[in-house]
Amino acid sequence: MLKSFIVAEIASNWEGSFNKARKLIQESKNAGANAVKFQMWRANDLYNDNHPSWKFIKKSEVTIQRARKLKQICDEIGIEFFCSAFYPEAIKFLEEINVKRYKIASRTCLLKDPYSLETLKMKSNTEKPVIISMGMGGDKKKISKIFQKNKKIFCYCISEYPTKLNKIKWIDAIKYNGFSDHTLGITAPIIFAILKNKQKVKNIFIEKHIKLKNSNGPDAPSSIDTNELKDMIYHLRKIEKLNL
Repeated sequence: MLKSFIVAEIASNWEGSFNKARKLIQESKNAGANAVKFQMWRANDLYNDNHPSWKFIKKSEVTIQRARKLKQICDEIGIEFFCSAFYPEAIKFLEEINVKRYKIASRTCLLKDPYSLETLKMKSNTEKPVIISMGMGGDKKKISKIFQKNKKIFCYCISEYPTKLNKIKWIDAIKYNGFSDHTLGITAPIIFAILKNKQKVKNIFIEKHIKLKNSNGPDAPSSIDTNELKDMIYHLRKIEKLNL
C-alpha cells in the first residue's frame, strides 16, 4: 500500500510571529500532515540588506532561540518538526533537540552559499535520513556521495515560485520518490501520488508550502492555505488505498 509522508512547509509564512506559527502548526496537524518544516538560515549569509524584502526576511529569520520555541510548540501539538538548515551551528543545535531528519534545499546543492559544503557534511555525519531538492541544479553524483551513509529521497522540484502546472515534466517527475511542489492548488501532488501508486511504490515524500489566508510575505504567492492543505491530504490518503 502506498504511504505518503506529507510535509507542510511553513518557511517564512510564520512572519516572525509565534502566534501565527502556532496556528499554522496546529492547522497542519489538524489537516493530517506528518510534519512541519521551517528554514534555518542567517539573513546576512544569503541576502544583502538592500534586498527589497530585507525587513521581512529579518523578521521571519529562524534563529536558534526561535527554533527552540518552534520545536516546543510542535512537541506540545504533537507533530514532527524539522528544518532545511543553511549553516553548521544550526545542525549542531538541531542535533541537540533530536530532529529525525533533514531537508536539503535546492540552493544548497549548488554549493555557492557560504558554508554550504560544510553544512552538508555535518548533516551527512548525523547519518539521519535526508530529503534533497535539486530544482536549481547541482551535481547529483557529488551530493549522493556526500550522503552515501544516509537514507536519501531526492525530490522532483522546479524552483519557480509559483510554478505553472504545465511546466511539470511528469516523465521526469515519476523517476523520483519525492515531490517538492511550488504550483498553486493541489492538483500536482495528487497527480504525483496517482503516478507513484501505479508504479507500486510504497513510500513517497510530498512537500507543499502552506500559509494562513491573510499571509502576505514573499512565500505566500506560491503557498496554499491550510484549508487547501486539508483537502489535499484527504485526497492523498484516498489514493493510498487504491489498487491502481
